[in-house]
Amino acid sequence: MKRDEIIFSAALVVGCTVLTFSGLPFGIGLAVSCAAFSLLWLLSLALRNASIVDVFWGPGFVLVGWVYFAVAEQHTGVGLLVCVLVTIWGFRLAAHIGLRNAGRGEDFRYRQWRENSGRAFWWVSFLKVFMLQALVLWVVSSPLLVAQSGKLEGWKILILAAGLVLWISGFGFEALADWQLMLFKADPANRGRVLDSGLWGLSRHPNYFGEAVLWWGIGLIALSVGGALALLGPVFLTFTLVRVSGVALLDRELVDRRPGYDRYIRSTPAFVPMRIRRRRVR
Repeated sequence: MKRDEIIFSAALVVGCTVLTFSGLPFGIGLAVSCAAFSLLWLLSLALRNASIVDVFWGPGFVLVGWVYFAVAEQHTGVGLLVCVLVTIWGFRLAAHIGLRNAGRGEDFRYRQWRENSGRAFWWVSFLKVFMLQALVLWVVSSPLLVAQSGKLEGWKILILAAGLVLWISGFGFEALADWQLMLFKADPANRGRVLDSGLWGLSRHPNYFGEAVLWWGIGLIALSVGGALALLGPVFLTFTLVRVSGVALLDRELVDRRPGYDRYIRSTPAFVPMRIRRRRVR
């Protein structure tokens, strides 16, 4: 196991432990997340397609968020706001991934795991894909419950405003990056090529950057009425996207599968968008 995977595993255990001892509502969120992903796992066995977990990623947050809103002792404007924001984000992301995956069969990552695991894939997928994502979603979604915990007072409205600005910026960035990539892939002339213009000329993974930014926005909104636990989700998600399942994983895979991607890595920042001077590669 590599260092980043060890850090990820340790952080997940710590995050789950903190939430376990942070009150009954978090336990309800864990139960809902695990139940939903278990049902999704059963459906994936019937369809022989584990990729449906990717489509459910956004709606999973929507489900947990509204459950937290329902079990909250009091309903506040801030609590309602984060639920509305996560609903907009979650269903847009699900629609995008659903359209992208339609007719393509199982994602290459899951196909590879299926081939490597053989007949054991049914339980490997349950633990490695579905339950792992259930726990990650539970930890990342923690600001959605923290946002239900108190009232907005005094100068903390500035924190809420900053969070809302971050969410709008991140949501727009992620949506625009997804749209640019969709248009690029829709052109048969681009088959096998690397998109290195638009937002993709500033970052190799602008969609992941936008997602991290919008979750920092949700974290700040929750922080305006709650404690530091509101930032657990954004911190954990950002590390996961950059070092484990997002940037790092795709870069390793695409270097082998996409001609010219190694040059793209050398000329374009991995995560935070910035324009750098491109050098001619000999």
